[in-house]
Amino acid sequence: MATKFSEIIHSNTPTLVDFFAEWCGPCKMMKPILAELKSKMGEGITILKIDVDKSPNAAAAYQIQSMPTLLLFKNGEIKWRQSGVVTTKQLMQVVEQYAN
Repeated sequence: MATKFSEIIHSNTPTLVDFFAEWCGPCKMMKPILAELKSKMGEGITILKIDVDKSPNAAAAYQIQSMPTLLLFKNGEIKWRQSGVVTTKQLMQVVEQYAN
């Protein structure tokens, strides 16, 4: 990855980080939801997926205890956090709150 995680989350564009695990059933349900969100919002959002098994330090840094956990960053600040499956509509409403 050319751009560092900290650079991406400090951007003015809302960044949704999905902490997931390959073995997690609900995480698999989030994949098409995140794809739909990206297709609807385009450049208005950055979506990062972090595998907690491959990046335990990142998971520990944000006290991730259940998957999936979604964090929305803007300008380096956590604006929203939710564990569990979230619908595309809910995610769009959350992101639009912090888009401007």
